[in-house]
Amino acid sequence: MKSLLLSTVINAVALWLTTVLITGVSIVLPAGETQQSLGYFLTLLFVAIVFGLVNGTVGRVLRFLAFPIYVLTLGLMALVVNAVLLIFVAWLTQVLGFGYGLSVADFGAGFWGAIVLSLVSWLLGLILRPAVGR
Repeated sequence: MKSLLLSTVINAVALWLTTVLITGVSIVLPAGETQQSLGYFLTLLFVAIVFGLVNGTVGRVLRFLAFPIYVLTLGLMALVVNAVLLIFVAWLTQVLGFGYGLSVADFGAGFWGAIVLSLVSWLLGLILRPAVGR
């Protein structure tokens, strides 16, 4: 349970940092909410949970199906798959969140957003996960 909670928090922090660094990736809030409100934090957690579920289910299937292309492109296809998954999560959170959630402007923003999200998640996981096991 601790690792699931930690993964969700890591994803939420990585998503927040991605929205800060990449201009085409943003969090769409309900009317009247600001980035300093509880609604922003809950929206980030909602998007992080959806991202974890999509990455664990759809992502695994997509990576399995794209494996031959991974081999041919020496792994560069992973960048495209991660961008597609981020765009899919943006669409899904807009549908499930009744108009608010993650917003990705175009494929370029999704591509760079997926790179930043992966790097930040990896770094935070590297720092925080050993502390949970102690």
